[in-house]
Amino acid sequence: MILTFIKRAFDLCISIFGLVFFSWLILITWFIATIETNSNGFYIQKRVGRNGKLFKLIKIKTMKPHDGIKTTVTTKNDARITKWGMFFRKTKLDELPSLWNVLMGDMSLVGPRPDVPGYADKLVGKDRRILELRPGITGPATLKYANEEELLANVDDPIKYNDEIIFPDKVKINLEYLDNWSLGLDIKIIFRTIFRSNY
Repeated sequence: MILTFIKRAFDLCISIFGLVFFSWLILITWFIATIETNSNGFYIQKRVGRNGKLFKLIKIKTMKPHDGIKTTVTTKNDARITKWGMFFRKTKLDELPSLWNVLMGDMSLVGPRPDVPGYADKLVGKDRRILELRPGITGPATLKYANEEELLANVDDPIKYNDEIIFPDKVKINLEYLDNWSLGLDIKIIFRTIFRSNY
């Protein structure tokens, strides 16, 4: 209970600071995305949150519809990714609006990435312990698979590789995070995310 309170208090402080300090940058990226996609520059999608509860994730839109591509698995060469969207994804600027989700309690700064329905909510047995955590903007699995889109672009069947190799490994990594959580670990992961170093 105390550890949960500490993590939540840390999330609140950083999310409030981040939203205030980066409000101008969020506005600029939203405007660019709005122009480039000819639609609302905010990307809002239902994701699986703590205890399996769905919430609306908010990000900067980096993709636009493309005929024939319907999967949620994204590769580096995905034709749906816009020119500026590629930059936003690489620099993680598209994640800044998710600080609102952290402020509202849907997410944490650090934790498992929030999955679309059909992944985390389908976990069984001890793997479902991951749902005890709020999903995070970054996390240990995010650091390990920072080049995930490039990795998927180099395999014959990206969806199969994601489902059979990457997702199970992320589950393992996130369970280790759950069992070994500390505020120091969260700070370490955030630091390494910002400075693009491996976990």
